[in-house]
Amino acid sequence: MTIAAPKLTLQAFLQLPYIEESPAWEYINGEGVQKPMGGGKHSLLQKGLIAAIDQANTRYEAFPELRCTIGNRSIVPDVVVMDKSQLPLDESGDISSAGIEFAPPWVIEILSPAQSQTKVTGNILHCLRHGTQLGWLLDPHERSVLVYQPDRLPDLLFGSDRLPALDGVALPLSVETGYGWLRRD
Repeated sequence: MTIAAPKLTLQAFLQLPYIEESPAWEYINGEGVQKPMGGGKHSLLQKGLIAAIDQANTRYEAFPELRCTIGNRSIVPDVVVMDKSQLPLDESGDISSAGIEFAPPWVIEILSPAQSQTKVTGNILHCLRHGTQLGWLLDPHERSVLVYQPDRLPDLLFGSDRLPALDGVALPLSVETGYGWLRRD
């Protein structure tokens, strides 16, 4: 759903009281757009990715649905991976309830049936232009992963192809292993 209103400024969008409701709202090209609900496959993949990345025991931590406001865009990737030293803290030293205002090192998007692959790819590319080092776009229907990295063409991975991670993250994960989290037999 798109907000039926004239073009908003980013500041006006961020003041709207409902943008953190589920599903979250994003600000793209002057418009507020609500993300579609992901569904069961989306949830299982998101859960599995976060657990696998966090179990790698590195300086990085994975977060679901963390708002990233950068370069006149405010998006909510399905998974954001960032260095623990980058975690925004509030005055009391707790993790802040606000999102981040920088490009995280790694963003992961999981394509939902009602989502436009072009819009989701646009969000990943926007992050890469602002400093993100790695982006994954999972397509559960195709059982594939598009891998985006700065200054190179994307890689389309399937089956036993190993998924790349950030330097220092030992993540022994193939495409088929990730999609194996969907099976319930």
